[in-house]
Amino acid sequence: MNINLKDRLNQYSEKHVLVIGDVMLDKYIWGSVDRISPEAPVPVVHVDQTNYHSGGAANVARNIHGLGGQVTLIGLVGDDQHGELLKSILEEDEGIEFKLLSEDSRQTTVKTRIIAQGQHVARLDWESHSNLNNSTLKLLKNKISESIEDVDAIILQDYDKGVLTQDLIPWIMEQSRSKSIPVYVDPKKKNFSLFSSARLFKPNLSEFVTRNGNDPDLISAGTLFRSSNNFEILMVTRGKDGMSLFLDNNHVHIPTKARAVHDVSGAGDTVIATFTLNDICNADPIESAGLSNLAAGRVCEEVGVVPITIDSLTDIINHHFD
Repeated sequence: MNINLKDRLNQYSEKHVLVIGDVMLDKYIWGSVDRISPEAPVPVVHVDQTNYHSGGAANVARNIHGLGGQVTLIGLVGDDQHGELLKSILEEDEGIEFKLLSEDSRQTTVKTRIIAQGQHVARLDWESHSNLNNSTLKLLKNKISESIEDVDAIILQDYDKGVLTQDLIPWIMEQSRSKSIPVYVDPKKKNFSLFSSARLFKPNLSEFVTRNGNDPDLISAGTLFRSSNNFEILMVTRGKDGMSLFLDNNHVHIPTKARAVHDVSGAGDTVIATFTLNDICNADPIESAGLSNLAAGRVCEEVGVVPITIDSLTDIINHHFD
């Protein structure tokens, strides 16, 4: 991969990305296990510490910020203690502009990961799936309209928690088209058809197969799916098998480049953030995908959801290409 990394990193700082989607609070309970419970065949975790991070669409924003890009985050939390905690965490991340609305009837999404000896023991989720009420939808559109004038790209991060609805998605796509702003989509299963004409559409393999049938020929299925939905680029992420890129009727397979995989949590957030920044810096799509693949491999070396940074991206690039 022949790029001038210093020049590219300088370009990142000149770009502004708007991230819209489902934000959440990541809670980590760290401990150790030395016995199995006498009450049931489950491990007994001795808790050492508990900490919190911003997750979901907020983690995508952290990845943009970690690479030096400018970022604005728009999302929704509940009118609850966890929502206030998430806002306070984002306030500490200087450089991330966030506009989070609160909704009385909504529960802030919280993912609690219990980790012992560096391994996930369990995950507990608190979340709402209800769609936006009309007043919240109107407020979100206002926030987006305020922010969209000054951005180079929009990332739509859908975790199916109720923010990116069948009413909001087409409106965002139309706003972006009218202003010639490229849209990069990390979807969930149910709204695939609403993102037509996106610059990048990035399902994982499970999501892609679920929506398109278990076609054993991924290349023909991906080529047809990209063209029928008018996506400029389709990227199907495949975990340990890397990613498949479809563009201009071509298919490129990019194998995983991770030195050691400890935790895949948050890797998809890193992929779309890194691809987007490089793409709006006019990098070749294959190069952008290669860099996002390297970045994902690097964050998988950490335990927990950890965003990519300039230093960690430089580290993994130097390891593979020096």
